[in-house]
Amino acid sequence: MSAVRTSQPTLMLIVGLAFCSAAFSQSPTITLSQRGGPPTTQFQVSGSGFSPSAAVDIYFDITDQALAIANGSGSFSGIVLEAPAAALPGTHWVTIVQRSSDTGAQATFTVFANWSEFGFGPKHQGYNPYENVLNTSNVGGIDLLWSFPTSAAWCCGVTSSPAVVNGVVYIGSVDNSIYALNGRTGAQLWSYATGGTITASPTVANGVVYVGSNDNNLYALNASTGAPLWSYTTGGGVDSSPTVANGVVYVGSYDDNVYALNASTGALLWSYTTGGYVYSSPAVANGVVYVGSNDANVYALNAITGVKQWSHTTGYGVNGSPTVAYGVVYICSGDDNVYALNASTGLQLWSYNTGFYEDSSPAVANGVVYVAASAGNVYALNAGNGQLLWSYPIGFYGDSTPAVANGVLYVSSDSDSLYALNASTGVLLWSYPTGGGVYSSPAVANGVVYVGSDDGNVYAFAQSYGMGPEQPSGPPALKTLRPNYGLRPSQPSPLPSNGDN
Repeated sequence: MSAVRTSQPTLMLIVGLAFCSAAFSQSPTITLSQRGGPPTTQFQVSGSGFSPSAAVDIYFDITDQALAIANGSGSFSGIVLEAPAAALPGTHWVTIVQRSSDTGAQATFTVFANWSEFGFGPKHQGYNPYENVLNTSNVGGIDLLWSFPTSAAWCCGVTSSPAVVNGVVYIGSVDNSIYALNGRTGAQLWSYATGGTITASPTVANGVVYVGSNDNNLYALNASTGAPLWSYTTGGGVDSSPTVANGVVYVGSYDDNVYALNASTGALLWSYTTGGYVYSSPAVANGVVYVGSNDANVYALNAITGVKQWSHTTGYGVNGSPTVAYGVVYICSGDDNVYALNASTGLQLWSYNTGFYEDSSPAVANGVVYVAASAGNVYALNAGNGQLLWSYPIGFYGDSTPAVANGVLYVSSDSDSLYALNASTGVLLWSYPTGGGVYSSPAVANGVVYVGSDDGNVYAFAQSYGMGPEQPSGPPALKTLRPNYGLRPSQPSPLPSNGDN
């Protein structure tokens, strides 16, 4: 009996078919270009392991948002999805399902609304556009979630303002330490002791915490462990809160200088000498650093070179930090005025006299400038012309910087209280008396309000069920998902560039 001979082309075809069969029988897989972000974050979804040319629905939780068509290898890539604006903080699921077979794959996407530095972002607008838990209707029902005692209850305990990133609260204290606390429970995760008091607010960027100390140093610490990465010594105390933008840390010092340091190494890139100490925290926007000095000037410096682009002279020291919005720099001065300056030229657009020395920094949101005045009022001013919209009395020396989120204005004063006001009308919605004056500026993230107090405590306030409604414990079952047959196939596309706040 003779052996059956198979021609070489036939053999290659059989092997090829076997390979294709193996390739298309693999389980589907999913890849996300990023695994978390605030509501409205856009990210790319890719998948493989589907039938050639199969229609694949892409869901965020149970909503079918996009339709992809697999290629000849059963894969697709670069389909842009967006986390819904109403997506609450917590774990969500992205699911891809082949319509013809109900096979698919799932991955988690964590929604969060970080407050990463003084004033929320590099422009210091004091406005969290992603907060979607607390609002004017429910903020009146918040209460103490937890409090954490530092060892600085003896004097001016916690004037540093909190940064909140990925569920962790970072805050300094006059007990010389910076603390990392669990945002939900207040449990201490780590602390790091410097050689001087910390009244500056920390900034968190790319897994690193940057904070100044009155021991004349700026510190860079590992955000997860508190381990020191580097430090830079200035010629004076660092009460200025650092700002991080494009891989550079900008900070002021009592030695009259503004510094630009490499964020990874701490190497000096440039410094600029003003005529007075720099308590103000630099704001960064469109390649320009804006900062106040006790020499009564506001400066605009080239962010790359440090070369002065313009300066504007006020009637007294400028210790408040600038806010940049709508092409305008808003800043308070010790001459009792709030100023609006053209960001490109420094030309004064308007000013508003509060009647008392100003150390606060403005918050700007939805066409309104909010300022807590040392005379004891919080003012809401039209951002375009400085016209007074409303004011509310909060107690003498209210130099805390306000925070705005989802229609609510949060502000504190040395009257020992934290207030929540309707941002549009100034109507009081809620207040809470702490055990000491509150000079710390509040931060609002993930349905929680965080603030420090002179009594040495860090406070967190939230609804009775904490940081927003609990998310589902597991992924949705593939067979329960219903495709949207009205969707048209999406094409791969690059992600849009994201500007800073």
